[in-house]
Amino acid sequence: MNLCDAGQVKALLARRGFHFSRSMGQNFLIEDWVPREIARASGAGCGCGVLEVGPGIGVLTCRLSALADKVVSVELDRTLLPILEETLAGCGNVEIIPGDILKIGLAELAEEKFPGMKVLACANLPYNITTPAITALIEAGCFSAVTVMVQREVARRICAAPGSRDYGAFSVYCQYHTRPELLFEVPPSCFLPAPKVTSAVLRMTPRAAPEEVEDPEYFFRVVRAAFAQRRKTLLNCLSAAFSPRLSREALSGAVARCGLREDVRGERLGIPEFAALAGALKELEGQRDDISER
Repeated sequence: MNLCDAGQVKALLARRGFHFSRSMGQNFLIEDWVPREIARASGAGCGCGVLEVGPGIGVLTCRLSALADKVVSVELDRTLLPILEETLAGCGNVEIIPGDILKIGLAELAEEKFPGMKVLACANLPYNITTPAITALIEAGCFSAVTVMVQREVARRICAAPGSRDYGAFSVYCQYHTRPELLFEVPPSCFLPAPKVTSAVLRMTPRAAPEEVEDPEYFFRVVRAAFAQRRKTLLNCLSAAFSPRLSREALSGAVARCGLREDVRGERLGIPEFAALAGALKELEGQRDDISER
């Protein structure tokens, strides 16, 4: 069966009584070049195990199976399980696990299923779980690369540079943990049913935590504060987040010591600037605690 032939796919789904779920964001690929290029971009090969999120009817799964030693696919929609049993009948190195990717211990699953292998993650992610799914894959800390297809706007946001309109807190988060690359775009016509937006394939390669960040938790607290109110200046955002613990005057001084203008907005800061600012603010809070203990 050609899983990229729209007519054959429709016949399969009708025979199995399957109905697309809008709430699950189900859109199946029907252009062969897309899963081929995603699988190639994932880095799958000999000695690799691939965790796939949301296999759908298995079109990307088949491509990954041909390259990797083992593929484990996690599927939330149980009505797809008998369909996958049929479409993946010839893929002996594929295991389907029913479950919710956001509720599974990914590091533990990878350790159990891929002993001694290089572990990769690859997925055509449903639009409605893109951010939490990417966060879960990054935080698992066990993948040599994460290759996903997402909405184009999300991919652009993840890869955005400081000062651009797409740049935000999630950009900083992803770029802190990985080196993201936007590889190619996928038009709506490549899916059944066709979504209203263009998709893009993104590869994220883990990187070591930036040396200049001494306290990651505090660093991200500052990042979230800086983007909480995008139209406001960095100083106003910090005042809203750190008041009354730190006065506006103290915050203004910290911003100035970091070489930043008082009217700068958070979207202008890269990881080094956020790291310097977080260090300055943490030092201020520490000084305040010392004074209060005397």
